[in-house]
Amino acid sequence: MLHIFGYLKRSWKSVVLIFMLLIFQASCDLTLPQFTSNLVDIGIQQNGIAHAAPAEMRDTTMEDLSLFLTDEEQALVSSCYEQSGDRWVRTTDDEKTLEQLDEAMSMPMVMLDTIQSSDQIDRDALYARLESGEITREHLLGAESQMESQLSGMGGSTITQKAILFTQKEYEALGYDLHEMQMNYLLTTGGKMLALSLGMVAAAILVGLIASRTAAELAMHLRESLFTRVVSFGNEEMTKFSTASLITRSTNDIQQVQMVIVMLLRIVLYAPILGLGGIFRVMRTETSMAWIIAVAVGAVMCLVAVLMGVALPRFKKMQTLIDNLNLVAREILTGLPVIRAFSREKHEEERFDGANIALTRTQLVTNRVMTFMMPCMMLIMNVVTVAIVWFGAHGVDLGNMQVGDMMAFITYTMQIIMSFLMISMISIMLPRAGVAADRINEVLTTEPRIRDKAKVEDDKLTNCRGEVVFDDVSFRYPDADADVLEHISFTAKPGQTTAIIGSTGAGKSSLLNLIPRFFDVSYGRITIDGIDIRNLSLHKLHEVLGYVPQKGVLFSGDIESNLKFGGADISDAQMEQAAEIAQATEFIESKPDRYQTPIAQGGTNVSGGQKQRLSIARAIAKNPKIYLFDDSFSALDYKTDAALRRALSERVHDATTIIVAQRISTILHAEQIIVLDEGKVAGIGTHEELMKTCATYQEIARSQLSEKELGGMNA
Repeated sequence: MLHIFGYLKRSWKSVVLIFMLLIFQASCDLTLPQFTSNLVDIGIQQNGIAHAAPAEMRDTTMEDLSLFLTDEEQALVSSCYEQSGDRWVRTTDDEKTLEQLDEAMSMPMVMLDTIQSSDQIDRDALYARLESGEITREHLLGAESQMESQLSGMGGSTITQKAILFTQKEYEALGYDLHEMQMNYLLTTGGKMLALSLGMVAAAILVGLIASRTAAELAMHLRESLFTRVVSFGNEEMTKFSTASLITRSTNDIQQVQMVIVMLLRIVLYAPILGLGGIFRVMRTETSMAWIIAVAVGAVMCLVAVLMGVALPRFKKMQTLIDNLNLVAREILTGLPVIRAFSREKHEEERFDGANIALTRTQLVTNRVMTFMMPCMMLIMNVVTVAIVWFGAHGVDLGNMQVGDMMAFITYTMQIIMSFLMISMISIMLPRAGVAADRINEVLTTEPRIRDKAKVEDDKLTNCRGEVVFDDVSFRYPDADADVLEHISFTAKPGQTTAIIGSTGAGKSSLLNLIPRFFDVSYGRITIDGIDIRNLSLHKLHEVLGYVPQKGVLFSGDIESNLKFGGADISDAQMEQAAEIAQATEFIESKPDRYQTPIAQGGTNVSGGQKQRLSIARAIAKNPKIYLFDDSFSALDYKTDAALRRALSERVHDATTIIVAQRISTILHAEQIIVLDEGKVAGIGTHEELMKTCATYQEIARSQLSEKELGGMNA
C-alpha cells in the first residue's frame, strides 16, 4: 500500500496544487448549507432581515430601548449608533459586533414590543411613573430578566424571532419596503450560492484534469521503468517471473494503480477535508443532535470492516488468477498449430474455461461485496435523515431550532456520511491496487544477477581483435545440483572458425550462451583479447558480438528494419551485402517491395529457412568481431548451407566465428572442432584429427555420413 503513496513523491507539486483546490472546493461545499439555512430562516421567515439590531431606528425608539439596557449595553449601543436628525443610524457592519448588538438589544426589543402591544400600559404613563419615582429602571430591568427566563424556557430562538418582528415594525414605521428588502436578500444570497457552485465546478474540473494527468504520467513512468528493468533481466529473472506475469504487471497492474491514484487524488484527499469541515460546522449549529452523526459513522465503519474482511483475501488472489489466465491464453495462442494437429481443441477450451471460471468466481465475490455496500449505505443515510427530521421537528416545535438550521444539519450530516462512504469505497479498491503495486515493485526492486560492474574495462577493448578464450570454465544453472559444463578450455582465434558439436543435451548452446553473458560462468573465466568479459559493460560486450539464436527471431516491421536492427549506422550497401552473404538476396528480390516487404510479428509470414537467413544477415550487417551461430543453419538445405559458409569465410575473414552445429557437413572445414560429451570436452581438433582420435566424434560422423563419404574423407 505504501508503494502507491511512494509513487506520488515525484508529482508532489501537483499533489499540493490538488490539495489547495480541494480545500477551496470543500469550503464552497460546506458554505452552501449555511446559505440554504439563511434563505429559509432569514430570507423567507424574517423577510430578509438578518439582524435584530436595526440599521436605522427612530429617536423615540432609541429612547424607549434605553430604559431596558444595562449600562454596559447602553455603552455598546451608543458606540455603534450615531444620531442623524430624528433617526439613529447604525455605524458598523462588523459581523462580530453585530452579534453582540443582537444579544444586547433583542430582549429590550421584546420588552418594548410587549409594552407597545399592551392596551393596559401607556408610554406617557410609563415615563410619568418613572419621573415620579413610582417605578425605577431597576424595576424594568428586573421585569426584563423575569421575561427572559420565561421565554428561554420556550427555546433560544423565540427571543430572536420576537426581536426580528420588532425590527420589521420599526422598518415599516420608517417607510421601508419590506418586500424589496426580502427580494434583495434572496437574490444576493442566491447569487452568492451560484458563485460558490461555479467555483466548486471549476475546482472539481481542475482537480479531475490534474489528477488524471498526474496518474497518466505516473503510469507512463512505471511502464517505462518496468520495461527498462525487464529488458535488463537475464534468463534467471525471466524464469522467476514468467512472461505472462510480466505482461500482466506491465498492463493490468499498472492500470489498477493508475485508476486508484486518480481516486486517491480526487476522493481520498477530499473526503477527510469535507468530513472534518462538516463536523466543525455541525458543532457550530445550534442543535443537540451530534449523537446521530456518531451513530451513523459507527454503523458505516462496522459495515466496511465486515465487507473488507470478506473481500480482501479475494483481491490478493485475483491478480494471481489473472496471471494464470494470461499464461493459458498465451500458450494456447502461440501453440495453436500444434493444438489443431493433435485435435486437442476441446481439451484446451476446457483448460481455458477452468482458468476463466476461477477468475470469474473471485471477481463475482468482490463485485457482490461492492453491490451489497451501496444499498446498506443508502439505508444508513435514509435512516439518519429520518432521525434528524424526527428529532429536529421536536426542536422546531419547542423553539430550540429553526427550520433552516435543521436543513443545514441534514446537509452537513449527509456530507460527513458521504465522506466516510467515499473513504470506505476507496478502501475496498486500495487493497487490490496495493497488491498490484507490490507486484510492480517486486519487479522494480529485483536486481539482475548479470549486470555491469561499478568499474569496467571498456577502454582496453578499443581495437578488438576477437580472440575468445575459455579458461577452465564450469557452469551450472541456478538452483541446479550438477554442472552442465565442466572444465572447458579452448581458444577461438580471429580469422578462424571454431565449431562445437555433440549429442543432444551435451551443453553446446549453454556454452555459447556464456559468451554474451546470458548466464555467467560458475567457475573459471572467459576472456576476449585477454579481458575477462565480466569486466566489460554489457553494451561493450554485445557491441563486438554478432549473435544468431537457435530459433530465428524477427520483429514486426519490414525486411530493412530487421536487417538494420544492429544499429542505426548500418548503410543500405552493408545491408544488401549481408543479405547476399546470408543467401537471402534471391527471395528478397523476388518480393514486389524488396527490402520494404512487411514482416509480421514473429516473422510468421516467411518460411523457417527465410527467417533463419534473415537472422544471419542481421548479424552480418552489424559487422562484429565475433560471430556466434547457435545451430543457425539447421533450417537450410545443404546447397544453401554450403554457399552461405563459403561466402561467409571469403568476406568475413578477419572475424572470429563460433558455430554450434548438429550436422558435420556444416563444420567439416572448421579450423577447430570441439566435441562435447555430457558437458565435458571429448576432443579438440580438425575433422581429420578427430576422426582418428575421438570416438565420440567418430560415432556422430558415422550416424550422419555414409561409408563412401567417410572413406572419401579419410582418403
